[in-house]
Amino acid sequence: MSLNVVAHPLIRHKLGLLRASVTSTSKFRTLTREITNLLTYEAFRDLQMEAVTVQGWAGPVQAEKIAGKKVAVVPILRAGMGMLQGVLDLIPSARVNVVGLYRNEETLEPVQYYQKFSADIADRLAVILDPMLATGNSLAATIALLKRDGCRDIRVICMVAAPEGVRRIEREHPEVEMFAASLDERLNDDGYILPGLGDAGDRLFGTQ
Repeated sequence: MSLNVVAHPLIRHKLGLLRASVTSTSKFRTLTREITNLLTYEAFRDLQMEAVTVQGWAGPVQAEKIAGKKVAVVPILRAGMGMLQGVLDLIPSARVNVVGLYRNEETLEPVQYYQKFSADIADRLAVILDPMLATGNSLAATIALLKRDGCRDIRVICMVAAPEGVRRIEREHPEVEMFAASLDERLNDDGYILPGLGDAGDRLFGTQ
């Protein structure tokens, strides 16, 4: 599987709080940012390093810095914006790219209304942010947009994923690695994840 479930105790604890229906909007935002921090740590575990020399307090010191491709963060509007700062906390130099999609509630298909990518997106490592991987429709569409513009190094960070969505991404984009806090049970008849988080966008923005 190209899905990596990061089952660290801190993530599991915070995810339990995130699932609770009584969790306030403010707390939901904070937990989303914290979990994204932890998932980002894991998603970038294989970044290449290069040796550098820095001036330390007692003279030159051999150290390391990240080498290779620069990072592009791609939140899927609107819920993905709730995860953005969690990545930027650790990679503040990342370029922010956005894709605007909403789900047609009858067909469950994504409808695109906005897209803004860096001019050099083809040369960057793109990490897509979306709290919930449900049907996989929106994520598959975003990956296709990135590939259309020449991007080939793509990763995904989400809070929770449904097996149906994971299977779709693995079928259509098997080279894309995904990182999640949980692989949940299934989708219900309306295409929502069970047990899931509810509507992550509404909970993040207080529009329930």
